[in-house]
Amino acid sequence: MNSENEAESTTVRIDGDDLVLRIDGRKGLSAESVALVSAVCDRAEDHAGRSRVIVHVSGIPDGVPPADLTVALVSKWERALRRLERLPAPTIAVADGDCGGLALEALLATDYRIATDTVRLVVPVGDGATWPGMALYRLAQHGVGAAAIRRAVLFGTPVDAADALALHLVDELVQDLPAAEAAAGERAGAVTGTELAIRRQLMLDATTTTFEEALGVHLAACDRALRRAAVGAAS
Repeated sequence: MNSENEAESTTVRIDGDDLVLRIDGRKGLSAESVALVSAVCDRAEDHAGRSRVIVHVSGIPDGVPPADLTVALVSKWERALRRLERLPAPTIAVADGDCGGLALEALLATDYRIATDTVRLVVPVGDGATWPGMALYRLAQHGVGAAAIRRAVLFGTPVDAADALALHLVDELVQDLPAAEAAAGERAGAVTGTELAIRRQLMLDATTTTFEEALGVHLAACDRALRRAAVGAAS
């Protein structure tokens, strides 16, 4: 059995139509971490968007990054998260307690984020500076002018639950995680497949493109929607 399958069998499980991934922020980045996320993406893509991806995250790193960590491995991890972020399937994060490192990075790459009121989002600090991974980029996208985000990025000050909700870093704070997860799954199930990925990309591109630049791709998406509707009406 290859290493990806071994990683999948120990940390990824299938729950009905859902693919469930658990990410422990206490662990340092490793090839196994990349394999886990890649395995989930493989399955979600194989299911043609019919699955939801549920990512449970918690924990923060203990100390500095592993001595054998390389930029090449960080690049593979960031690409795996970008793949998760673009899946043709809804992605839902469930966060509890302190979330930093891999847990924070995975959380910020999902579509819908549920958290308990004990959650704190933590940018790890090591060797006198915060870790400069793409979590900083995603945090800044939510509000570079927000004091809580600025403190987190520059100094590693935790973002508490109230600030995380106010800044839309999480979508809801709940007491009953299983019930909230089920409700979010039903809500996310209305749109799936490639069209979900297209809507997500249109939304992400809106912050960096002009109206004139965006118009063509939006019209193309409208044309596809009309064609699908016509086919459905004719069948």
